Amino acid sequence: MAIIGLQGLRGGVGTTSVTTGLAWALQQLEESVLVIDCSPDNMLRLFFNVEFTHPGGWARALLDKSVWSETAWRYTSHLDILPFGQLSREEQQLLAAQPAYAQAAGQIIDSLVRRNAWRWILLDLPATDTPFTEVLTARVNHHLVVVNPEVNCHVRLHQQAVPDGSHILVNNLLVASQIQDDIWQMWLKSQLALVPIVLHRDESMGETLGVRQPVGEYRQEALITEELNTLANWCLLNFSGSA
Repeated sequence: MAIIGLQGLRGGVGTTSVTTGLAWALQQLEESVLVIDCSPDNMLRLFFNVEFTHPGGWARALLDKSVWSETAWRYTSHLDILPFGQLSREEQQLLAAQPAYAQAAGQIIDSLVRRNAWRWILLDLPATDTPFTEVLTARVNHHLVVVNPEVNCHVRLHQQAVPDGSHILVNNLLVASQIQDDIWQMWLKSQLALVPIVLHRDESMGETLGVRQPVGEYRQEALITEELNTLANWCLLNFSGSA
């Protein structure tokens, strides 16, 4: 089993879209995948047609003292999802104030590893620090930092520490943008941990939340689908040693 943590260098770089797209691409290869939403934003479930009004999720279950495993959803025979759950701001603050909840989140991952029912577990990690981020990141085998080729991320890569051994995944590259191309060329020379697959900007990716499907299911013929399929194969080649 391999555990991959995907985390945006900042919010809004498209981490959840990439996570859902990679999960779909892996299951298309008949790899068994569990995707876990680790963000209080609780957005990942919407890419898998879970109703907006459905409040369930593992963090919701921790607060309610109910069975967290019963909040998981089966999307295909090879793909399962575990939502975060809908929490109010006050409940999020309660989670943050009690370290026991973060420890419980780590124990959830440990129990899933012991169960050994999936080849891949993908964690959609929030860009901002939460009580869970450090605990969950410590349990991943591979960490992908999602960035956009822009000045904001360029500056952050020079002044914001990323976990040792992280791989940098470029998302939303716009070919027509001169500044993005300039930044991308600089990164090719300076960022040794770049994933050798770049994800280009594609309107199909922006539409996925509206249609409530991973992009590969929604648009099989899209360029971004082809690139995510390539990324899935790259993960198989490079990360399968821990799978």
